Amino acid sequence: MIPAAGSPSFTIRARHVLPLAGPPIENGWISVRRGRIVSIGRRAPAGKVCDLGDVIVVPGLVNAHTHLEFSDLDVPLDGTGGLPQWIERVVQLRRSRPVEANSASRVEASIRRGLRESAAAGVTTIGEIATSVVPAAYRHDGPRVRVYRECLGLSPDAITAALDGLDRDLDRLSSGGIPAGVSPHAPYSVAAALGRTVLDRARQRRLPAAMHLGESAAEAELLSAGTGAFRTLLNDLGAWPTGSPPTLLSAADWISRLARGPRGLVVHGTFLGTMPDDVSLAQLVRHRDRLCVVVCPRTTRLLSGSLPPVARFRDAGVRLAIGTDSRASNPDLSVLAECRALVDAGLCSPVEALRMATVDGAWALMLEKRCGIVAPGRAADMAILRPGVPVRDSYAAALDPGTQVVTTLRAGRVIAGAEIGEG
Repeated sequence: MIPAAGSPSFTIRARHVLPLAGPPIENGWISVRRGRIVSIGRRAPAGKVCDLGDVIVVPGLVNAHTHLEFSDLDVPLDGTGGLPQWIERVVQLRRSRPVEANSASRVEASIRRGLRESAAAGVTTIGEIATSVVPAAYRHDGPRVRVYRECLGLSPDAITAALDGLDRDLDRLSSGGIPAGVSPHAPYSVAAALGRTVLDRARQRRLPAAMHLGESAAEAELLSAGTGAFRTLLNDLGAWPTGSPPTLLSAADWISRLARGPRGLVVHGTFLGTMPDDVSLAQLVRHRDRLCVVVCPRTTRLLSGSLPPVARFRDAGVRLAIGTDSRASNPDLSVLAECRALVDAGLCSPVEALRMATVDGAWALMLEKRCGIVAPGRAADMAILRPGVPVRDSYAAALDPGTQVVTTLRAGRVIAGAEIGEG
């Protein structure tokens, strides 16, 4: 039996093991000592082995992009009208809540709810965007989290407010043992001066950065002409400066600046390289050694009417990871469901989808030495799946709608589901 606490040491056998660091292993075993994998193979070593039976073991899943503060929503917000109208509904939601509903305690409760849901879905590592940093929410008995501290603002006063406490929040995360990052929100919400300052801070601290780019055609219109749905939205929200207009940078400019840091996430990227004279995709390709695109398939479908253009990025040789965005745009936080949406649409194979959700997600979050594969020397982060169909292709079976996550392990400890050995 694998305990829920302590320094677990055990050996398990499973009908199907998908290390993602190599080919599938049928009737494989994994030996764990003090929470780390020490060996893996086909013939179990001498000693007690816990036989899990007809299950599929995969690396703990990586949700490379989400906003856990919305995890208290039971259904997503309406996506009618696309991204600008959806953002307006998000702002209305925040403003309509009582003051106490926007407090740190409410945010902490929502984050913890999202962490529990994520763990139950086989997720052991998360890239979290946080406007309000609540270190106590990211306890060590759930998924590991890299928290990207978000900043946004267009006017001088908003820029000052956005930077206030940035270093303090990064220090709070570091002192709590929580991996940190920064996130200038998006080209339509971040003035050039603010984004440059935030990314400079990331370089100084050797932290990764994430930015929403190329989410909507309306984004390009605002950046090129200063007009369109985003300009209307920003005016209506009182976010557009009344004096001189802010200096906004293109997606290509932001990609170049993200690439100056140790690791950068381009979130969504749906419309990159689709407009005349748009060199954003070329810039992304140029810096692909340190940048990754994180796609959130079901959110993109809700807000743009189509799934992410994964073939465009893959053909260009750009690394792809996968995320769920949030419960404000998604019915759940299931990374496997995101993978399934791409596979069912014929946009990638099951093995490609699972690599996005493990190996490449870990790389995207600059945590590739800690997680993403099942291999000796790595933390024993694993999801144990019970297939809902006869297994002919273990990768495909892992993504079958009938397959269930029965146990999730982080560093060998059960963080969700049944302890190994339970019925």
